[in-house]
Amino acid sequence: MSMLRHAVFPLNLTPTAKPSVALKSPRFRLAEIVFWLLPAAAYFVFPDYLALGAMVLTTALAVVGLDIVLGYAGIVSLGHAAFFGLGAYTAGLISVAGWTEPLSGLLAGGVAALLLGFVSSLIVVRGKDMTRLMVTLGIGLLCYEAANRLSWLTGGTDGLSGMELSPLLGLFGFDFYGVTAYWYAYAVLLIMFLVVRMIVHSPLGLSLKGIREGVRRMPALGANVDHRLQIAFTLSAGVTGIAGALMAQTTQFVGVDMLSVPRAAEFLVMLVLGGIGRLYGAVVGAAVFMIAHDILSDLNPVYWEFWMGLLLMAVVMFARGGIVGAASDLHARIFSRRPQ
Repeated sequence: MSMLRHAVFPLNLTPTAKPSVALKSPRFRLAEIVFWLLPAAAYFVFPDYLALGAMVLTTALAVVGLDIVLGYAGIVSLGHAAFFGLGAYTAGLISVAGWTEPLSGLLAGGVAALLLGFVSSLIVVRGKDMTRLMVTLGIGLLCYEAANRLSWLTGGTDGLSGMELSPLLGLFGFDFYGVTAYWYAYAVLLIMFLVVRMIVHSPLGLSLKGIREGVRRMPALGANVDHRLQIAFTLSAGVTGIAGALMAQTTQFVGVDMLSVPRAAEFLVMLVLGGIGRLYGAVVGAAVFMIAHDILSDLNPVYWEFWMGLLLMAVVMFARGGIVGAASDLHARIFSRRPQ
């Protein structure tokens, strides 16, 4: 394990070789089915929070994209907000220009981020640890400044507004209450999660885990390390770009802060909170962080960050492998002590 990972995650928050219970098999288990029914149940239990729910689902997809490179390829990135923002601006600009069909706009955002991810990967994989971190940070800063300078196109600090979307599949209009946006975000997250889940269980995913655990041994097995890391980084950028496009479509607004370093840092914190190298950790971490943010900011608009900091410290100190990792360990302990 590299010195950088111990510096960034000193309390054993790096991905472990032992996968979570939900990811041991590519088959869906009962717990996973129940997990994916929870957002559907939340729609009926909390009908007044559909806007927040759509943002949670969309952000969770971006964190899943980050988990591909950090949790499986072992690349620490502070530049994924660049792909998130690029996907958002692509979908937003297409809509403002008159192309209002949602699914093609979503695809365009993902393709734009995919291309930027491919170009960036050629530079990122050449470095090691701290170099990669600095390169991804630089990519994020460059994209943020470009969007800010091109204010005549992006709206600058005022943001890009005026987006209009046609009814989804020609049937479901985007209403003021956010009903269509919620189910749209839910469906896209579920489909993309299944795609990423297939990737991490494929030979490519297994080779990425091998690179993460012992990068020097993989060439001896005939694996082209740089090539696989480039593929992982590009796919990760594409998934994050789709999340950005989805955020633009469901909120019908794109702000320059979508490209900011604080946004990228939030993605990283959410992943640490939920559990690195566990796809469900990305979803859980995003949900816990954003719901806690909403509740704490309502209780104390000035000092909510203090309580959020305490929550993060508690998870780091007492929940090995994040929330999902701790739940997995607890599950293993309970069932290992069950009488035979």
